[in-house]
Amino acid sequence: MLQIKYKQIQTEFQYPFTTAHGQKTHQPALLIALSFNGITGFGEAPAIHYYNVSVESMTEELLSKIDLLQRYSFTEPDRFWHFCHHLFPNNSFLICALDMAYWDLYAKIKQQKIYELWNLEWKNIPQTDYTIGIDSLENMLEKIRTHPMPIYKIKVSNQEDLQKLKAIRNHTEATIRIDANASLTLEQALDMLPDLEALRIELIEQPLGKTQYEETRILAQRTDIPIIADESCVSESDVAKCAGAYDGINIKLTKCGGLTPALRMIHDAKKRNLKVMMGCMSETEIGTYAIAQFLPLLDYVDMDGPLLLNLPPLNRLCYEKGRVSFL
Repeated sequence: MLQIKYKQIQTEFQYPFTTAHGQKTHQPALLIALSFNGITGFGEAPAIHYYNVSVESMTEELLSKIDLLQRYSFTEPDRFWHFCHHLFPNNSFLICALDMAYWDLYAKIKQQKIYELWNLEWKNIPQTDYTIGIDSLENMLEKIRTHPMPIYKIKVSNQEDLQKLKAIRNHTEATIRIDANASLTLEQALDMLPDLEALRIELIEQPLGKTQYEETRILAQRTDIPIIADESCVSESDVAKCAGAYDGINIKLTKCGGLTPALRMIHDAKKRNLKVMMGCMSETEIGTYAIAQFLPLLDYVDMDGPLLLNLPPLNRLCYEKGRVSFL
């Protein structure tokens, strides 16, 4: 019989975090612990206003089915995911927290890392970026000075941010990728391309609206900079929609419903010759520990949540100038 505990948390950001979707100073999340025979696995789901997900709604739904969950007979993780998907068909964030905790529990019982259960080798590991939210140029440069990293992801929302990107490039030779969070029009993005190419931008994440696949295809044909889907790629069915329009996809565990569907999305994307990125949604080390299991499969990764939050380390991961390893 599974034992389930949960905890609601709210963690302060080191700096107010601003994107095209708005600003936040704290990140609420639901933590879940699943125990079986004295061994415990942990999962996490952040609450994201943009997706109409709150800690309270996740908790309420969890409690409505907690008796059924606790009576679940211990089996393989993919079966547990299907069970959770049946219980909570419209709550991918809650399913993610449960699936993540179950994989963590299952791996601990097997005395292996999750990626080892997937028969992956720890090699060709991409480095994580450090995200710089929309801010004054002075504050953005101060964050770069304070947090030296090999890769920065810069949030942008309009053409005026080009001047900030130029100033940032003058201050660092680090790799720069940008994320517009679906805030640009096709005309704006096309106008920005020559400058972005001159600035040696590594990739452009979600430049246009989430349903603008045809417009994104036109943009991608005009540049060699990879265009990566984020808001356009939420669930498994979106991978096929992105093929032909985007050069790659950014998978978020919470949006797609956990590790189990994320694995399927990665294999589908690779069959379609799409690059694969995995991003965080400002999770603690519980959530980013799960992301780390996918590193051997990824082309890019954005797992800087623990670096953005005012939170003591949980001693699950080591971050050293973009390189991530297990403790």
